[in-house]
Amino acid sequence: MSRKGFLLFLMAGVAWGMPYLFIKFAGEEFSTASIVFSRVVIGALVLIPLAAYRKTLLPALREWRWVLVFALIEMVGPWWLITEAERQIDSGLAGLLVATVPFFGLPIAYFMGDKSVAHPKTIMGMVLGFGGLILLVGIDTFQGHIEPLYVGFIVLAAVGYAIAPAVAARKLSHVASDASIGLSMVMVAVIYAIPAAFTLPADIATEPSGKAWASLIALGVICSAIAFVVFFALIKEVDAARATLITYPNTAVAILLGVLLAGETFTLGMWVGLPLVAIGSYFASRKH
Repeated sequence: MSRKGFLLFLMAGVAWGMPYLFIKFAGEEFSTASIVFSRVVIGALVLIPLAAYRKTLLPALREWRWVLVFALIEMVGPWWLITEAERQIDSGLAGLLVATVPFFGLPIAYFMGDKSVAHPKTIMGMVLGFGGLILLVGIDTFQGHIEPLYVGFIVLAAVGYAIAPAVAARKLSHVASDASIGLSMVMVAVIYAIPAAFTLPADIATEPSGKAWASLIALGVICSAIAFVVFFALIKEVDAARATLITYPNTAVAILLGVLLAGETFTLGMWVGLPLVAIGSYFASRKH
C-alpha cells in the first residue's frame, strides 16, 4: 500500500469508526427511520452543491441505475440494520462486528477476477480475524452480554458493505465520488421519506437534547459525506476488496469511543477476540 493509500486508509478508518457512537447517542432520542433519513439529507446537502459546483453531477445522473443499486446495498438496508441493532448492543461491539466485511469482500473479489486475494498469508489473516470474531461472539453470548439476533443484523449489514464497494469499483469508478454519493443519499432520502414523515415530527416534539442533534449532524457530515468521499478515493488508490479492510481500524476507534464516552464495557470476549482480529487484519490487508 502506498503512503497516500495508507493515509486514506487511516482517515477512512477513523471517520467510519465514529458513527457507531453517534448512532447510539441519536438512537436514545430518535427513531431508526428518523436517523437514517436525517443522516442522508444532511450528507446530500453537503455533497450535492459541491458536485453541482464541480459540474460532476450529470455523469452520476447518467448512471442512476448503478447509483441506486449502490444506495440500496450500502445504505438503505445496512443503515437500518445497524441503527436498529444498536438499540440492543453496544456501539463498540457493533463496530467490531462490522469487521466481518473483509471476510465477505475478499471472496467476492476473488470470484470477480482478483486472484491475488488467494495468497496463503491473506487467507491466514482472514482465518485468524474470523476466529477472533467467533471467540468474541461465543464468549460474550455465553456470558449473556449480547443477543445473537442483533449480531445477525450487523453481519447482514456487513454483507452489504462488502458487495457495495465492488459495485462502485466496477460500475461507478468513472463517476466523481461527491456526485455518486450525493445522488445515492438523495435516493435513500426519498425511500425513507414516508416512514420518516411519521416518526421525525414525533421525535422532534419530544425536544431532543443537543447531544442527539449533534450526533445526527456528525453522522451526516463526518460519517457520511466526508467518509464516503475519502473511501472512494481509497478504492481508486488500492482496490475495492482491500479498501473494505478499513473496518479493522474502525473497530479500534468504535470500541475506544464506546468505552471512553458511552461507558461501555470492554468484555472478556473483546479481550480475547480483538487481538486476533488485529493480527488477522495485518496479514489480510497486505499485498503479497
